[in-house]
Amino acid sequence: MKPTVNQIGVALVVAFVAIQLVPVDRSNPPVESDVPAPEPVRAVLKRACYDCHSNESVWPWYSHVAPVSWLIARDVHEGREELNYSLWNKLSEQKQAKAKKDTWEEISEGEMPPAIYLVMHGDAHLSLADRALVREWSQSGHGP
Repeated sequence: MKPTVNQIGVALVVAFVAIQLVPVDRSNPPVESDVPAPEPVRAVLKRACYDCHSNESVWPWYSHVAPVSWLIARDVHEGREELNYSLWNKLSEQKQAKAKKDTWEEISEGEMPPAIYLVMHGDAHLSLADRALVREWSQSGHGP
């Protein structure tokens, strides 16, 4: 017997409700340190980078709706694994210098923030002035 449109609709609704029960880790572990950057640079990083690259992620309402929640959580966990500004103190001076350089490279190449992120977070768009601040910081010596 061929399913009816109503049966298919009910099955889809049940499936959608069921996937909401899949647990998603949206935790924000403790912040151990912050990037020792001048306040204007830190403000740019917080606005454009911290949702995925710190333990200070802001989890918007749609991060609680599967399957979008799965994608966002994956992106945050991968971003933290790549670079977590909240664990800056755990990086050696050499790794801190590399992280600063890599931050600028990703921004200058247009890789960060990702275009898909900017769709929902227009305030994360980096102006020329923002980019200049990060570039200058990335090229500075150790510390702020």
